[in-house]
Amino acid sequence: MPNIRVLRDIKARHGVQANEIARRAYLYVARNQALPPQVRHQAQLQLNTFGRYTRPTTVKNRCTETGRGRGIMSEFGLCRFQFRLKALKGELNGVHKASW
Repeated sequence: MPNIRVLRDIKARHGVQANEIARRAYLYVARNQALPPQVRHQAQLQLNTFGRYTRPTTVKNRCTETGRGRGIMSEFGLCRFQFRLKALKGELNGVHKASW
Protein backbone atom coordinates (compact mmCIF):
# COMPACT_ATOMS: atom_id res chain seq x y z
CA MET A 1 0.00 0.00 0.00
CA PRO A 2 1.38 3.45 -0.87
CA ASN A 3 2.56 5.82 1.81
CA ILE A 4 0.41 8.90 2.58
CA ARG A 5 3.23 11.11 1.29
CA VAL A 6 3.16 9.30 -2.04
CA LEU A 7 -0.63 9.66 -2.26
CA ARG A 8 -0.36 13.39 -1.50
CA ASP A 9 2.27 13.79 -4.21
CA ILE A 10 0.10 11.94 -6.73
CA LYS A 11 -2.83 14.22 -5.82
CA ALA A 12 -0.61 17.29 -6.31
CA ARG A 13 0.60 16.03 -9.70
CA HIS A 14 -2.98 15.50 -10.90
CA GLY A 15 -4.03 18.93 -9.63
CA VAL A 16 -1.14 20.68 -11.36
CA GLN A 17 -1.82 18.87 -14.61
CA ALA A 18 -5.56 19.63 -14.54
CA ASN A 19 -5.12 23.38 -13.90
CA GLU A 20 -1.88 24.11 -15.74
CA ILE A 21 -3.34 25.96 -18.74
CA ALA A 22 -5.62 28.23 -16.70
CA ARG A 23 -2.87 29.03 -14.19
CA ARG A 24 -0.41 29.93 -16.94
CA ALA A 25 -2.96 32.18 -18.63
CA TYR A 26 -3.74 34.08 -15.41
CA LEU A 27 -0.02 34.29 -14.61
CA TYR A 28 0.71 35.75 -18.03
CA VAL A 29 -1.99 38.38 -17.60
CA ALA A 30 -0.89 39.21 -14.05
CA ARG A 31 2.74 39.74 -15.10
CA ASN A 32 2.06 41.62 -18.35
CA GLN A 33 3.16 45.23 -17.75
CA ALA A 34 1.34 46.50 -20.85
CA LEU A 35 -2.11 45.72 -19.42
CA PRO A 36 -4.00 48.07 -17.09
CA PRO A 37 -3.52 47.54 -13.33
CA GLN A 38 -7.17 46.60 -12.77
CA VAL A 39 -6.98 43.69 -15.23
CA ARG A 40 -3.70 42.50 -13.73
CA HIS A 41 -5.16 42.73 -10.24
CA GLN A 42 -8.21 40.66 -11.24
CA ALA A 43 -5.92 38.00 -12.74
CA GLN A 44 -3.93 37.90 -9.50
CA LEU A 45 -7.14 37.47 -7.51
CA GLN A 46 -8.12 34.56 -9.77
CA LEU A 47 -4.71 32.99 -9.20
CA ASN A 48 -5.24 33.24 -5.45
CA THR A 49 -8.51 31.29 -5.69
CA PHE A 50 -6.77 28.17 -7.00
CA GLY A 51 -6.25 25.39 -4.48
CA ARG A 52 -3.04 24.38 -2.81
CA TYR A 53 -2.42 21.31 -4.93
CA THR A 54 -2.61 23.23 -8.20
CA ARG A 55 0.75 24.93 -7.67
CA PRO A 56 3.68 23.30 -9.45
CA THR A 57 5.96 23.88 -6.45
CA THR A 58 3.95 21.42 -4.33
CA VAL A 59 5.09 18.52 -6.54
CA LYS A 60 8.13 16.72 -5.15
CA ASN A 61 9.85 13.60 -6.39
CA ARG A 62 9.30 10.85 -3.85
CA CYS A 63 10.17 7.18 -3.65
CA THR A 64 7.16 5.16 -4.79
CA GLU A 65 7.92 2.43 -2.25
CA THR A 66 8.73 4.31 0.95
CA GLY A 67 7.73 7.94 0.34
CA ARG A 68 11.26 9.16 1.05
CA GLY A 69 11.94 12.61 -0.41
CA ARG A 70 15.72 12.53 -0.71
CA GLY A 71 18.13 10.53 -2.82
CA ILE A 72 15.56 9.79 -5.53
CA MET A 73 16.61 8.27 -8.84
CA SER A 74 13.96 9.84 -11.06
CA GLU A 75 14.33 7.30 -13.89
CA PHE A 76 13.09 4.56 -11.57
CA GLY A 77 11.10 6.58 -9.02
CA LEU A 78 12.98 4.93 -6.16
CA CYS A 79 15.24 6.18 -3.39
CA ARG A 80 18.82 4.99 -3.48
CA PHE A 81 18.31 2.26 -0.86
CA GLN A 82 15.22 0.76 -2.53
CA PHE A 83 17.01 1.01 -5.88
CA ARG A 84 19.91 -1.00 -4.45
CA LEU A 85 17.65 -3.66 -2.95
CA LYS A 86 15.64 -4.12 -6.16
CA ALA A 87 18.77 -4.12 -8.33
CA LEU A 88 20.39 -6.83 -6.21
CA LYS A 89 17.20 -8.94 -6.37
CA GLY A 90 17.13 -8.50 -10.16
CA GLU A 91 13.76 -6.74 -10.19
CA LEU A 92 15.00 -3.84 -12.36
CA ASN A 93 15.42 -4.61 -16.04
CA GLY A 94 18.81 -3.69 -17.48
CA VAL A 95 20.39 -3.03 -14.08
CA HIS A 96 22.97 -5.34 -12.57
CA LYS A 97 25.87 -5.02 -10.20
CA ALA A 98 29.04 -3.84 -11.87
CA SER A 99 32.27 -5.82 -11.62
CA TRP A 100 35.55 -5.19 -13.39
